[in-house]
Amino acid sequence: MAWIKVIEYKDAAGKLKKMYDRTKGPEDNIDNVLMIHSLRPHTLKGHMELYKNVLHNSNNTLPKWYLESIGVYVSYLNGCAYCYKHHFAGLKRLLNDDKRAEKILKSVKKDKMSECFEKDYLEGLNYAKKLTIELHKINKEDIERLRQQQFSDGEILEINQVVSYFNYVNRSVLGLGVDTEGDILGLSPNDEENETNWGHK
Repeated sequence: MAWIKVIEYKDAAGKLKKMYDRTKGPEDNIDNVLMIHSLRPHTLKGHMELYKNVLHNSNNTLPKWYLESIGVYVSYLNGCAYCYKHHFAGLKRLLNDDKRAEKILKSVKKDKMSECFEKDYLEGLNYAKKLTIELHKINKEDIERLRQQQFSDGEILEINQVVSYFNYVNRSVLGLGVDTEGDILGLSPNDEENETNWGHK
């Protein structure tokens, strides 16, 4: 599960229980990445609000499968098996095309995203890689390259926030030894119209 104490759903009470009820999946399942916050429920609230709005908000204009692809890529670059397995399962469900999903995963593992993505989406992934492993080298020209691929500034912000979110969560998971034991891979809060609905399906 993790290297620190966590409170499972059956043992939760008060504020934590209410948040678990908002977040749970089938059979009261709470992903370990969320249960890790159980000793400080206010950080679970912050995590879920960020996650929901960065990846699962109807105001985003980039396709969700692309945002998930960025998350899988960033997580793999960071060596976070927990996150890339979870989000690859989610990506696979979104695409509903196992062959295409497996091709993306192979490209991620080889770090050759050009095998799956055209120039526009590829430039977003190049930015994601640089922001993840060479963030001190990011400059205005990186943003200009995204604009040249017809990304709007709002879409550039979407990419930036997805990359930033995954770098945050990868470090939470790796830093606290979170594993996938007991998790149901690939569930997510898919009610994009309702920002307060965190339920995992």
